[in-house]
Amino acid sequence: MSPVTVIYALSDSVGETAEMIARAMASQFEEGTFEIMRVPNIKTVQQLERTMREAASQRSLICHTLVNPELRAALKDQAIAIGVPTVDIMGPMLEAGQKMSGMSPKLRPGLIHRLDDDYFKRVEAIEFAVKYDDGKNPMGLKKAEIVLVGVSRTSKTPLSMFLAHKMIKVANVPLVPEVEPPEQLFEIPTCRIVGLIIDPKKLNNIRMERLRSMGLDAQSAYADDLRIEAELAYAKKIMERLQCPVLDVSNKAIEETAGKILQLVRENGCAIRSVEA
Repeated sequence: MSPVTVIYALSDSVGETAEMIARAMASQFEEGTFEIMRVPNIKTVQQLERTMREAASQRSLICHTLVNPELRAALKDQAIAIGVPTVDIMGPMLEAGQKMSGMSPKLRPGLIHRLDDDYFKRVEAIEFAVKYDDGKNPMGLKKAEIVLVGVSRTSKTPLSMFLAHKMIKVANVPLVPEVEPPEQLFEIPTCRIVGLIIDPKKLNNIRMERLRSMGLDAQSAYADDLRIEAELAYAKKIMERLQCPVLDVSNKAIEETAGKILQLVRENGCAIRSVEA
């Protein structure tokens, strides 16, 4: 049986791609033919030299996903000098992408993993918005980056989901005259709370459409003018108690309102993570 060949999977990021391709190749041969060693986070030529010296001392093959031009050039020169074969996984793809797009690559290691991190943060924020929607669990209020309060149909849930897609954890609490707000609402920093109000006539139209869509009587108290006025008056009193900023959402798109919410929270001194445009 031939001696084992050590495959060095090199990367200036975490090295998962290089190792995965090396393992995919090795799986096509008899077990034990190859041993794979991942060498991640190569940032300097000196680090590269140490790995190359080790590779030169045994039967080796190097595959890599280096995107740093200096490191790629150094690897090529050293590999020729010591006679170790190399496979550049990323280089040909970068060159083809540059040729087809007419643009230069960013050449920054680990961008795919940053995107992955953003994906998981987004999922976490969406799950948070669902879990703490409509005042379901007041315990989530202290964990939220933003808390929205307002009467029914002031776009609390759509706004929570929109902001969640920007990786911001949002909870919302409905304000109903017959129900005292949770005590946790008065224990969090005011700057993290935004009150949502709306024109009574606009709200009446929205609620009537909602009732019709559900096959319910449009004359319900839910869409009654006096009831709406009472709810809005109650909501404003709670917002005054909270001393929170108030935003009128009448005739505003979700995107515009979300932007105003972020602006209000930051202007009032609460830090919100940087979000994509």
